[in-house]
Amino acid sequence: MAAKSFVRRARRAAAAQQELPFWKRKTLAQMSKQEWESLCDGCGMCCVNKLEYEGTGELAQTDTCCKLLDPKTARCRDYKNRKKIVPDCIQLTPSVVAKMDWLPKTCGYRLVHFKQDLYWWHPLVSGDPETVHAAGISARGRVIPEDQVEDITERVVDWFA
Repeated sequence: MAAKSFVRRARRAAAAQQELPFWKRKTLAQMSKQEWESLCDGCGMCCVNKLEYEGTGELAQTDTCCKLLDPKTARCRDYKNRKKIVPDCIQLTPSVVAKMDWLPKTCGYRLVHFKQDLYWWHPLVSGDPETVHAAGISARGRVIPEDQVEDITERVVDWFA
């Protein structure tokens, strides 16, 4: 009897190891709140200001960020209340991700939406929230809050060309 129980447990363990992670099994809309939040790699790049040129619609990256983004951590200083403090903050949802072309090409939400793999440095893959910064993908240490800058049109950068 003990041998059958052991075999069953071993089979369950093997099946669990072969199961795909949630971001490969689910669409963005199917994710729980916890899964959704964990898909954020913590890069802060969605909070970095972009300029859209009239006529062409071309986007340009700046080295300025939302006043709530902490440049030292690349994290929102008041994530829970961000929409109250910054009314034009765009809250990511599955439908927003589907139509927003300004999200970084490396964004976990965007990658899952387009059925692509997360990068090795994504915390869900690496197991370490610091790898996104070590890989040079984040806004950490690169940005200045917009309320400390006079003219963001003079702050265009090309970090990932």
